[in-house]
Amino acid sequence: MNEIVKVRCLKHVYPDATEVSVCGLDFVVHEGEKVVILGSNGSGKTTLLAHIIGLLKATEGEIKVFGKVPTKEFDEVILNIGVVFQNVDEQIIGPTVEDDIAFALRNRGVPSGEVDERVDAMMETMGIANLRRKIPHYLSGGEKKKVALAGALIANPVLLVLDEPFKGLDPIAKEEIIQLLSEINAKHKSALVITTHEVNLVSKIADVVYVLSGGNIIARGNPKEIFLNPQVLHQANMQPPDFLVLFSALREVGFDVGFPSTMEEAANMLAELLRKKDN
Repeated sequence: MNEIVKVRCLKHVYPDATEVSVCGLDFVVHEGEKVVILGSNGSGKTTLLAHIIGLLKATEGEIKVFGKVPTKEFDEVILNIGVVFQNVDEQIIGPTVEDDIAFALRNRGVPSGEVDERVDAMMETMGIANLRRKIPHYLSGGEKKKVALAGALIANPVLLVLDEPFKGLDPIAKEEIIQLLSEINAKHKSALVITTHEVNLVSKIADVVYVLSGGNIIARGNPKEIFLNPQVLHQANMQPPDFLVLFSALREVGFDVGFPSTMEEAANMLAELLRKKDN
C-alpha cells in the first residue's frame, strides 16, 4: 500500500508561547488504512491532526501528506481530505442539511445537476434523507455528526480525518457512526484517521493503533497488540477495554480462556466456555 501520510517528530509553538510536540515513533498512514490515534486528553492528538490537514505549521519536524507539505500546498492537499472536527457546530454552516452537504461541491464549481444527484445519494447512504430541509442547529448530536460526515465525504476524499467523532454520542449513535465508517472504508477505500480516548471502541474500527502519551507516540500496532501491553496503557494513563478486564479476572480465578481482541470475540469465547460447562 502507498504511504499517504508521514509525520516525524513535529513541534508547534502556539501564540501564547505554549509548546506542543509529537515525537517518538513516526506516524504513517497508508492508502485505505483505518488508523486510530489513542490517547488521553492533552496528549497531542488534536495537534497532530491539525498539522496533517494543514491548519498548523510546525516549528520543527517533517509532515508530508500525499508527498506534499500541507501548509505549503494547502489547496492541493485539502482537495483529497475530508475532515470532521470534534465540535461539528463549528463546521456546519449551511442553512439546511441539504445546503450544508452540498457546500464543498458548489464551492468547487460542480454543475448544479450533478450536485443534486450526489447530495441525494450521500443522504441516502448516511440515512439522513428525512433531514433534507431541517435546520442543522436543531438536530441531535448524532444527526449533526452524520451531516458533518456527509459533508466531509461528498467530494470522495482519499483521506478522512475525524477528531473525537464519538464524543457526546449515546451508545446507539456511536454504533451507527462506526458502522458508517466501516462501510465507507470498504466501499470507497478512503483511509481513516480517527482520534479517540474511548478504548472500548478501538477494536471495532482500527487496523492500526498509535498510542500518544505526553506528546510522544509510544506504541504502534493492531488493537490486540496494543491492549495486551499493560505497560503502554499505563504510561498513556488509560485502562484496557472492559472485555479484557473481564477476561483477566477470569484467568485470575482459574479459567484459562485466552485473550479476545474484540467484544464479539469475547462473547464467542464466553459462549464456548458456557457450552463446555453445560456438557
